[in-house]
Amino acid sequence: MNHPTGDRLGAILASKRKEAEVIEGKKSELRRLALLRNDFRGFRTSLFQPEMITVIAECKAASPTAGKISEKYDPVAQALLYEKGGAGAISVLTDREFFQGSLDDLLAVRSEVKIPVLRKDFILTEAQVYESVASGADAFLLIVAALTDDELKRLYELGRTLQSDVLVEVHDLREMDRALAIDAEIIGINNRNLHTFVVDLKTTEELAPEIPADCLGISESGIRTREDVQLITAQGIHCMLVGEALMRDADPAAAIEDLRRQE
Repeated sequence: MNHPTGDRLGAILASKRKEAEVIEGKKSELRRLALLRNDFRGFRTSLFQPEMITVIAECKAASPTAGKISEKYDPVAQALLYEKGGAGAISVLTDREFFQGSLDDLLAVRSEVKIPVLRKDFILTEAQVYESVASGADAFLLIVAALTDDELKRLYELGRTLQSDVLVEVHDLREMDRALAIDAEIIGINNRNLHTFVVDLKTTEELAPEIPADCLGISESGIRTREDVQLITAQGIHCMLVGEALMRDADPAAAIEDLRRQE
């Protein structure tokens, strides 16, 4: 797959494919462990609350756009504050190279909170799906822009077979069509263009009408204020994933309460 100069996603995926090759050698053991899981917390169930604003609060130490976000990153302490503030689920960045995260972060958070935990990473192979489930994730992310139609369908169906919820992420109408084609039950609209990393909440305005009523729609990236929340809920989306704004807030529990407040 050729990527144009300056394509941020392309550069990340080239690195992630090498990482995925290493995991391939552990595939059979990861599959065995994944098949033993029977303690899933319903990610979709926790977040799909009609007319209620629900928040997926994200733990991340750094990002390619913001650089280091937290000097003293403690994902468990952060996640517990999120849970206290009323988050419906926790997202944990597990990518090491670009986000300074790890699967250990996910395992630690999952063991301390009672709400569902999403693995946020660049999942490209079946071995990574097995790894996500074996590591305790209640849901994992599939980025439509990172996958072929065949890969998307295969990895989505594998996740569902393993009882995991799957967040299918899109950032334009063509990707939305691809997500709908696999009957995705959870669709995340990423307001960040993954090729340029520019953020625009108008992406949610444009794509929200395409999401079926029985599908959980989520708006991701660039959500910071009550005004942002109002713009998103006006489009019929009541679930949002918030990361950097909460990581930088001195009182993330209160910040979540404020975002969720019904006028």
